[in-house]
Amino acid sequence: MADQARARKVADRIKSLVAEYVEFRLKDERVGFLTITDVRVTGDLQNASVFYTVFGSDEERAATAEALADNKGRIRSHVGKGLGIRLTPTLEFIADAIPEGAAHLEDVLAQTRARDEELARNRSTAAYAGEADPYKKPAEPADEA
Repeated sequence: MADQARARKVADRIKSLVAEYVEFRLKDERVGFLTITDVRVTGDLQNASVFYTVFGSDEERAATAEALADNKGRIRSHVGKGLGIRLTPTLEFIADAIPEGAAHLEDVLAQTRARDEELARNRSTAAYAGEADPYKKPAEPADEA
């Protein structure tokens, strides 16, 4: 079992090797605007999960996923040559959910801003339900004259 610092270094190296291969050496028209976002390696350095995002439509995302699956062996071979460790980890390409998560957060923030504006409008026209000062005060003594 490798220590976590070594696994992190191997993951960073795999990330750069995969990104380099996809950008400069992969000659597949199906690959869209691809970004490698993260790589996670198991503790024994046998398996690597490569997270990626694709900018574009659903068809472009599907085509890119298919191209990565078809070229997985070539990418793994390049990673093995670049890593220089005894066993080359198997690669698993996973579409990252960052864009969908960011879009959801943007929607929630927009709803929150709209609700805040509505509350501010209501606050400007609001009036007290009872008296302006709701606290009880001691009764003032009546003048005896």
